[in-house]
Amino acid sequence: MNTFLIKFVVALSVVLLVAFVSLGWKAGIIVACSVPLTLSGVSLYMGMEHIGLDRISLGALILSLGLLVDDAIISIEAMVVQLELGRSREEAASFAWSHTAFPMLTGTVLTVISFLPVGLAQSTTGEYAGEIFWVSGAALLFSWIVAVVFIPFLGVHLLPESKKHRSVSYEHGVTTLLRLILGTSLRYKKTVAGGTVLLLVLSCGGFLFVDQQFFPQSDRPEVIVDVAMPPGTGLGETNKAVRILEKRLMGSPALRHMEAHIGDGAPRFYLPYAPATPSAAHATLLLVAQDLTAREDLIHQIEGLSLPVGVHLHVQRLSLGPTADFPVQYRIVGPDPETLRSLAQEVDAILRDTEGAVSVQADWGNRTPSLTLDADAEKLAYFETDRVSVAAQLQAAISGEVAGDIPDGHHHIPVLVRASRAVRADPGVWRNLPIVTGAAVVPLSQLGTLRVTNDFPILWQRKGELCMTVQSGVATGIQPATVVERATPAIEALRKRLPAGYRLETGGDVELSSTADNAIFAFLPLTGGLMLLVLMIQLQSFSRSLLVLFSAPLGLIGMVSGLLMTGAPFGFVALLGLIALAGMIMRNTILLVDQIQFNHSNSVSLHDAIIDATLGPVRA
Repeated sequence: MNTFLIKFVVALSVVLLVAFVSLGWKAGIIVACSVPLTLSGVSLYMGMEHIGLDRISLGALILSLGLLVDDAIISIEAMVVQLELGRSREEAASFAWSHTAFPMLTGTVLTVISFLPVGLAQSTTGEYAGEIFWVSGAALLFSWIVAVVFIPFLGVHLLPESKKHRSVSYEHGVTTLLRLILGTSLRYKKTVAGGTVLLLVLSCGGFLFVDQQFFPQSDRPEVIVDVAMPPGTGLGETNKAVRILEKRLMGSPALRHMEAHIGDGAPRFYLPYAPATPSAAHATLLLVAQDLTAREDLIHQIEGLSLPVGVHLHVQRLSLGPTADFPVQYRIVGPDPETLRSLAQEVDAILRDTEGAVSVQADWGNRTPSLTLDADAEKLAYFETDRVSVAAQLQAAISGEVAGDIPDGHHHIPVLVRASRAVRADPGVWRNLPIVTGAAVVPLSQLGTLRVTNDFPILWQRKGELCMTVQSGVATGIQPATVVERATPAIEALRKRLPAGYRLETGGDVELSSTADNAIFAFLPLTGGLMLLVLMIQLQSFSRSLLVLFSAPLGLIGMVSGLLMTGAPFGFVALLGLIALAGMIMRNTILLVDQIQFNHSNSVSLHDAIIDATLGPVRA
């Protein structure tokens, strides 16, 4: 929380510094006043809607920051230009209202609509990040109110009165250069348009070389280590393995705190973290490093440990958003466990040969010896009992059954009734376990035959079908989508020769990302239709409305270039930034198109109308 607030203050300071430098100190003070006014309104709204300050709401404010100040800058710049043309402060304020208020409102509404899919998306990610739509929408609408009501009011009282008429007072070195560039661009408009389209096409092609990411990793120092023993392992053996790990990690200079949870996952201390399914063959180590550098050192230390046979570790860093426990997953679905196991071994081999995949394992584990009772239906009927009753009594004798509890202060200690340890530990005597039936108490051997089999301890199902999942982590610095992309040729070859009735599905972060994107894309037709409707109401021209809509994709040129130069991945958070960027571009385009239309309607040639409309708000 403190980190986000610091970043917000720094970003706000940079924006205000630019406003002071470009507009002057009086106009800069007015712009600065718009920020607390807007944030006060947003705070009231968040309080009424019970929206707290968290990563999502603060992120929404940061995404909206440029627009929050931009409205005020556009309004005050319109007044400054009119004052430089010799008009009074009241006339300048009236001009700012009449010429910028409604185009700005249209642009603000467009930006709010662009976040609509995030707020309405029916997915886990939409539920997690839905506040972005509501907080951003409130911030943008409050900023428009401040820009068209309070900024002109402050401008009338704080801006200096114009002393003389200076029709081109803002024509200095920068605007002279810009006028030359604009004139040249209009002279060679076909070349400029063709070059822009070419850059857009190249950017779309360059997007293929940008790493894909669902949510970035958290900057928290915790490390989650899942310890997986062979299925069927008892708590005692799992505890022994964990003690070995604790002894090897104890005293590490990178470690600040360590705790172990045997048979269960760690408590859900962090929203995106999903605790593991409780199992006697599973344990979770929660490690807290000294700092982020120590966290990476600790992970390298864990990955270099030599482990007892059968012990598998899965190391996780926390994520900033919803994520799978294993970021790379492949599900094999079909009717026969043996065939599933055979196919899973092929997928396992593919992942082990894929660069970047680590800790490869299957969720079923290996077959283990087990005792199976083949109940005799005739004897069950003779002794007036059934399989359910026999199974319940075996469960009570071997695993135990809660018969009550003992109060202990604020807690209750359960009383577990079961057979003695000697009986439970010796399957050879189970055939003599007494079973209560409707006719008499008989030994288990009278009701059926016990035999030793090799079975999977757990058979996982998905939507009623048997499903075996092969999963892996990813190496440091590698994105899950990159690992999936590298494994795709071999996975597709395997998918083509699957037996009838079997299918291979991709899960993990790639599936979660696709689900989140599809939930957003489902609302794009509605979003596009609403945008076009708002534009038609404002511009009253289908061609000009399309011009504004088609300007939005041009943000890809700068976005892809920036991602490729910095090596940053494109994920859900970057998608939100791209949506905000598209809203800003369309809003500025609306203001420009509206001003061009106004200039052209005043008997100014289209060439001069375009240049004047661009140069007027150049500082904004």
